[in-house]
Amino acid sequence: MIALAEPLAGRGDGSGAMFDRIAARYDLLNRLNSLGLDRAWRRVTAEALAPAAAADRSLRVLDVASGTGDLAIAIARRFPSAVVRGVDTSTAMTMIGRAKVERAGLAERVTLTSGDAQELGFPDRSFDAAAIAFGIRNVPDRVRALREMARVTRSGGRIAVLELSEPTAGPLAVLARFHIRVLVPLIGTLLAGSAEYRYLRRSIRAFPSPDEFARTMAAAGLEPVETRPLTFGVCNLFLASPVVGNATGGAGS
Repeated sequence: MIALAEPLAGRGDGSGAMFDRIAARYDLLNRLNSLGLDRAWRRVTAEALAPAAAADRSLRVLDVASGTGDLAIAIARRFPSAVVRGVDTSTAMTMIGRAKVERAGLAERVTLTSGDAQELGFPDRSFDAAAIAFGIRNVPDRVRALREMARVTRSGGRIAVLELSEPTAGPLAVLARFHIRVLVPLIGTLLAGSAEYRYLRRSIRAFPSPDEFARTMAAAGLEPVETRPLTFGVCNLFLASPVVGNATGGAGS
């Protein structure tokens, strides 16, 4: 239904460089294309991390493909003692996000830095939860990125993946397809660039079905807990935990 995409991949389309080019207009485009629903979806994602909170310490959360920081801010607001680390490959998006964090008065608890989902530079089990919003479809190697999220999340922690899809059935299916294929490119061309929004439209249409993506998560060493459709399946929230004893090693280990 919309053209959200947090920057992550290191390639021509969907790369950090592509999102650098549209960073200044990115938040406005999200609001217009989603009719403001993206904020509600992020709040739902933040709330879904509650089971990972430990009674004896602050919640430690990694926000992968953090973009301009909306999810990191939503998490910090939902959990007043949480410490959130966001990583992203787009320098321009990260700079905008840092300014937003400062304005929100959350700089002591939210840190946004450069980072690649496929090689997270953190030790094993260093977070209670990890989340990625509208970014997994931009990663060249999704399984590798999911394995990295599993590696840095403690046993019993929670991993949340929020991603768009194009519904094929139901009351909004036809409307959603029209929105993605016609309105999104038009809005994107007017406010950003036609090439960028052609890519975003294609990436939504090409993303696997919820069942198929749940199998991808399982193959990456995650135990899918729940697939939660939002707004009639226009967006899906996937919740999982690392498989106990499945330390994959990698960066920072």
